[in-house]
Amino acid sequence: MQPGSLRRRTVAALTTLTACAALTTTQAQAAPTRDVITPATKLYVDPHSKAADQALVDFRNGDTENGKNMARLASWPQAEWFTEGTPGEVRVAVKKLVQRARTVHRTPVLVAYDVPGRDCSQYSSGGAPSSAAYRQWIDAFADGIGGSGAVVVVEPDGLALLPQDCGATTDPTGELTAARIADLQYAVKTLKAGPRTAVYLDAGNVQWHAVGEIARRLLDAGVRYGDGFALNVSNQHPTDHSTRYGTWIAKCMWYATEGPEQARGHTDRCASQYYSSAAPNDGTPGSSVSSSDPATWHWTDAWFDQNTGTPPADGLRHFVVDTSRNGRGAWTPEPGKYTGDPEVWCNAPGRGLGPRPTADTGVPLVDAYLWIKVPGESDGSCTRNTGGTVDPEYGIVDPPAGAWWPDQAHALARNAVPRLTFNR
Repeated sequence: MQPGSLRRRTVAALTTLTACAALTTTQAQAAPTRDVITPATKLYVDPHSKAADQALVDFRNGDTENGKNMARLASWPQAEWFTEGTPGEVRVAVKKLVQRARTVHRTPVLVAYDVPGRDCSQYSSGGAPSSAAYRQWIDAFADGIGGSGAVVVVEPDGLALLPQDCGATTDPTGELTAARIADLQYAVKTLKAGPRTAVYLDAGNVQWHAVGEIARRLLDAGVRYGDGFALNVSNQHPTDHSTRYGTWIAKCMWYATEGPEQARGHTDRCASQYYSSAAPNDGTPGSSVSSSDPATWHWTDAWFDQNTGTPPADGLRHFVVDTSRNGRGAWTPEPGKYTGDPEVWCNAPGRGLGPRPTADTGVPLVDAYLWIKVPGESDGSCTRNTGGTVDPEYGIVDPPAGAWWPDQAHALARNAVPRLTFNR
């Protein structure tokens, strides 16, 4: 490419990104007056995101197509993760973000990710050194938000991956699990004390815990003190699968707390993506529920129809769904390719951006589709349990968890379903 052409491309890129940065101003509406997300809620776009920076790099390198895609990606709202730091540091960082969003009358999405012992000391290990330290950190996080409008997703995997799930020797007495539940409940209560903060406690994904199990954990961890729960964070399961799963969870929690007297406390009786007593379960094809075959999930729907009917609209917890990487659904490796766990959740190849972030979902219980996992950030150095250090799907050592990975960002944008366009 000739120098003059390169300059023109760079100028064009800067113009595009400036327009993206101005988007929140030109479309600004009155800030929400309620703490709960409504269809009118407008989410904050960071004009200095990693995707915006990547767009400039791509254009300067003469990579026009990827540059355009990164500019498009940068025009959409994405969550900001807070994963470490002292209470003073997190207070300042959170306050700066919510102030920038408030200036343009937008609502930022924040992720609190610092619970002690997070991720079973795996790819995203870390977290506060103690419950006391974590609670001070959460206090500071909430103080940083103050009276500003914000959406907070609390501790991805923190509830779905409890210390008791990390192995037989991790928490033999149950003390660590009890502390985790108490810490999560403290976080939900403290953050929700903000007058305009919407709080969603992470609940894993549709191919993880059975409905009744995650419903019980949500209730134990104080979901009732917040606005609801979050699904599919950092995962690729189709949006409609998550929506169905979330609806079952909401109904199960209602069944076990507000339903028939004999059901009180019994989330374990709820049908799930794995089993439904409403099905014949007689061994013939389609007679039982299979988590891998949504065509059989009508048996789970049938159980809830029979046992919960139609709960009052205000009696069910709402939820949000991460659609940042689910445009092409979940990844399934070729049969027999891996003898161990292929880590289908970890930097899954060939994925694409999913439905665009919005609070206007058209689904009564779904408050928003969000890009919670930042598109283009690595899940960690996945090895597919091959015993080496290289990820065989990419032929390289993947970047550490949370690190920016341009090739992955480019692929997600290129494979987006629906096709990636500018947020206008």
